[in-house]
Amino acid sequence: MRKITLALLGGVFSLSAVAADVSMAVPGAQTAAGQKVLTFIAKDPPGQRCNGNLQVAAEVANTYRVPIQLLPSSLAQGLPAPAVCYGNQLIVADGKEHNGAASYQIVADVLELEGVAKQDKSGLLFQDTVRRDFDALKATIKSGGK
Repeated sequence: MRKITLALLGGVFSLSAVAADVSMAVPGAQTAAGQKVLTFIAKDPPGQRCNGNLQVAAEVANTYRVPIQLLPSSLAQGLPAPAVCYGNQLIVADGKEHNGAASYQIVADVLELEGVAKQDKSGLLFQDTVRRDFDALKATIKSGGK
């Protein structure tokens, strides 16, 4: 039984590794200095299933020192939307990984593996009073404003 469990876990991790190796031609994937950019691609017009990913971008910016760009799908021709990429590496995408729905933890895991530096001090989103309001906003977005 233990061998079967280990084999299944190995299979899951190998599938995850294959998915993480997907490379896309992302506009602005690197800065002029060669640093990878975290890109959030949103559907046009704004507000279609992408607001949650934009909230993740805010959380990431409060923790990591990483350049972040938010692109409408019209500026990312041929790429799925919603999607999140780090450099040219696809993290989540509509119809693919996590069906385009990013979470802070999914993005943070990639940034940790890449050794991205953290902010010296966490931003306001991690203070209790601000966090409650932020979580309420995310819940409203998830429920469609209901």
